[in-house]
Amino acid sequence: MVYADIELINAEDITLARNHIIGEEEIRRMPVSALVDTGSYMLCINESIQEQLKFPLAEKRTGQLANGSIVEYDVVSHVELRFKNRRTMCNAMVLPGDNEVLLGAIPLEDMDVLIHPQRQELIINPDHPYFAQMKLKKIVGAVKLPRDLNEEKELRKSLREKCLFLKSAK
Repeated sequence: MVYADIELINAEDITLARNHIIGEEEIRRMPVSALVDTGSYMLCINESIQEQLKFPLAEKRTGQLANGSIVEYDVVSHVELRFKNRRTMCNAMVLPGDNEVLLGAIPLEDMDVLIHPQRQELIINPDHPYFAQMKLKKIVGAVKLPRDLNEEKELRKSLREKCLFLKSAK
């Protein structure tokens, strides 16, 4: 199991502080240890955290637990999540009681972080150490751009062969 030390912040409080309605010291925030759970889509917090940080209720949603049972939970919004030099804004499902915090796939992907398999820890993507890089769109069947002259020659040759094949198929 991989755990990560993260910080949860009420993003509505950040807005209030920026507008000088509350002071910086009044922003509700909490450091927590979260189980990194790639099988979960969302961030999941517990009722105790929700009581302290008072995130606004967004909706009620059903979720399927690991044992297959379906349960209804509150979903809260305006959650700012921070890990090292990364941050993301997300919704969170509120689990009953003092259940452990689950860090799901959506916030993990948005922060561009990875699980290091040997060290069993959450790390910043080493390919993008200074800021998160997002995949905006995956285009199925898109042509890969060449990195150098040799790759360009190979790509052109492959395209010519495909064109000749298509002409002969008519």
